[in-house]
Amino acid sequence: MDTLEYQTYDAVGLAELVKNKQVTKAELLKVAFERLDQVNPKLNAVVRTRKSKAVEELNEAESGDVFSGVPLFLKDISQAIEGEVLSAGSKLLEDHVSSRDSYYVEKARLAGFQLLGHSNTPEFGLKNITEPVAYGATRNPWHLNHSPGGSSGGAAALVASGVVPMAGASDGGGSIRIPAGFTGLFGLKPTRGRTPVGPGTGRQWQGAAIDFALSRTVRDSARFLDVQKIYQPAAAFHVPLDERSYYDLQYQPLKRKLRIAYTTASPVRTAVTEDAKQAVIKTVNYLATLGHEIEEIEAPINGVHLMQDYYTMNAGEMHKVIRGLERQFSRLLTADDLDIFTYALHKVGKEVSAADFSESLDHWDLASANMEEFHHTFDLYITPTNAAPAPEIGELTPDQAMIERLLNVDHYTKKEQLALIYDMFLPSLTYTPFTQLANLTGQPAMSIPVSLSATGLPLGCQVMAAVGREDLLLSLAFMLEASPIWLKQRP
Repeated sequence: MDTLEYQTYDAVGLAELVKNKQVTKAELLKVAFERLDQVNPKLNAVVRTRKSKAVEELNEAESGDVFSGVPLFLKDISQAIEGEVLSAGSKLLEDHVSSRDSYYVEKARLAGFQLLGHSNTPEFGLKNITEPVAYGATRNPWHLNHSPGGSSGGAAALVASGVVPMAGASDGGGSIRIPAGFTGLFGLKPTRGRTPVGPGTGRQWQGAAIDFALSRTVRDSARFLDVQKIYQPAAAFHVPLDERSYYDLQYQPLKRKLRIAYTTASPVRTAVTEDAKQAVIKTVNYLATLGHEIEEIEAPINGVHLMQDYYTMNAGEMHKVIRGLERQFSRLLTADDLDIFTYALHKVGKEVSAADFSESLDHWDLASANMEEFHHTFDLYITPTNAAPAPEIGELTPDQAMIERLLNVDHYTKKEQLALIYDMFLPSLTYTPFTQLANLTGQPAMSIPVSLSATGLPLGCQVMAAVGREDLLLSLAFMLEASPIWLKQRP
């Protein structure tokens, strides 16, 4: 098998070839690394590989496993491999060795994946682009001057360029869906508690973040959800285990017409490009031709207030992380040790009170209740995935004036500090104002590839459903994947 033939198969297809002895796991490992050698010098999607270790592990997974022999890159945050480095995109952790596999990785191994290494991510997953100081910028296979998004940007670049058919990813504010939209992939964020967390923690970002994957095909994500789904009593958040096969939904058409709400307006009152709006209009118009009931609405939740609560959590969480590292290193960390965004969040988080933090989570819960009520009326909620095509590399780097403000964040009042954090993120939020809602409410949401912009960059639509309704999202995705609106071009 050469690299061109390899790229024509998705993960399910490759596993079937292995099962039928039409290709060996060793051949898949070899061709995946050949493809990586072809594209990674330009993309910078990978921070470390484990080729020799993967060769040693070749015979550990039985050929009958669900994804037997399929090459998989993991994300360089939360997806730990025992005895190997996991740095979370930070130069501070470049020598941090994991003591054991994460539960997510355990499940991936049991499914038969070959683990090839870790993909690039911004420091601590804090940005919607992938340009960490420690490892440099990852580039978009569609146009090398543009970002693939983040924080699962390395994963998206690997899948879009055909190095692997799917890749480990995580989503704490859109980090699966944002890069899916920017690179023409399918990206599902499952319901909070659907996939495992830990060991060593019962929650990620207070339940905002979840591990899953990016894929080219819907069936790969559906089958992977069958692999990763769990009822985990020890976790802070869990949902009843859905015993149905998500993979088999492709054979079960929707049983009724749906009520679908949509908007093309930014919930934080920022601009949305015409290309991004038209991706939504194209999608809802097609669904209307199938008899589904479509209604344009205003955003059901105040996005500005939502983001203020989100950033309060970010600040508190980052102060906790950095305080722990300071104890580990027995010294105070400075702006020289950290990305400037990380540094500012850490400093502001030091001033966030327990009451501030608790109140922000109360607002998350209220948003969850409001969206649950919303879904009593509407089955689905559609928005653009992103408000514009992918930004250029370096476009969202803060200017010197902002850097000076962030370096001097200690000099501001707490109210001014929180306003500064909002201003710090605003240029990037302008690109991606739609995705964070599902993280704070715990709802499942997906990005589907729909069209190309006037400049030839992908655009997607986000579809949200009620808590626990991944089945509805995947049923719709299977149907749309076979329709004329699905973007089938590849870079």
